[in-house]
Amino acid sequence: MRRETFNPAQAQEVAAAFARHNVDYMFIGKSAAILLGYPGTTQDVAVFPSKTPENGRQIVTALRELGFEIDDRLEIEIIKGKDFVQIKNGPFDIDLVFAPDGIEHYDEAKTRMDTSSGFPVLNIRDIIASKTGSEAGSRSS
Repeated sequence: MRRETFNPAQAQEVAAAFARHNVDYMFIGKSAAILLGYPGTTQDVAVFPSKTPENGRQIVTALRELGFEIDDRLEIEIIKGKDFVQIKNGPFDIDLVFAPDGIEHYDEAKTRMDTSSGFPVLNIRDIIASKTGSEAGSRSS
């Protein structure tokens, strides 16, 4: 089945559900760049969550509330913070990127978070670093 392209309404749904369940995260990737006003399209919402078991449990609860089908295997992967979790069995596609390339520490990246769009978004330099695998973007502000 052909999925629709990302739109900010999907980010609003994720942000609202994650807020209700106190999920610690930032939008990342092409969807984050779009939220910051950069042109482009993508098929999924991508988030960079904090990698703790409690945050993972909160993510599972929030995603189930949004209508994603989370089986036992997927729940374990999310709670353990598997580096990359791709979920396509919900109202839209979502990627959980617990270990993005080019970014060493979530807490450090969070200090550079951009909220100008009204969403918690990874800094554009960190987004670029995660796409290129370069750590140069994660060292500058």
